[in-house]
Amino acid sequence: MASFHFNTRSATSPAQQAVATTFKTQVEMLSAGSGRGQLFELNVGPDGVPNVTDCSIVYDVSRATATCTGVAAIINPMNPADGASRTTGKINATAEGTVTANSMVWSVILNQRASQRWIAAPGFELAWPNTNANGLVSRALSTNFTNSAGVAVYFTDL
Repeated sequence: MASFHFNTRSATSPAQQAVATTFKTQVEMLSAGSGRGQLFELNVGPDGVPNVTDCSIVYDVSRATATCTGVAAIINPMNPADGASRTTGKINATAEGTVTANSMVWSVILNQRASQRWIAAPGFELAWPNTNANGLVSRALSTNFTNSAGVAVYFTDL
């Protein structure tokens, strides 16, 4: 199994999008139709100046069935001997894709000054099917925080 990584700073354009009162996709991982995958590590946190009024940011991972408008992520293999990933990745969405209703598989609410590292317990990784354009998105929202959020993902192709 090959492992890969990318994050919201994997490209310079489009720039990271500001967090808003509705979920904004930070990272998207979708099957290219030639294999399935699983997320085994996720790092989330603010990536900008804090709001003057203390507030929270809600992060989630949900299932998606159609791609967003964003920039193709530079997906790096954890082992340089591995080939290219069978998963497509996008970052910094400027228009949302199709997220399946009520499909949240992970969520955390953090103070705007906090970050979180999640590592799946063995056997509890967040998986996506071998169905073209199906996968996971990591999103963020806040009622007050209006800067960008950073997300880093680590996953394996199965």
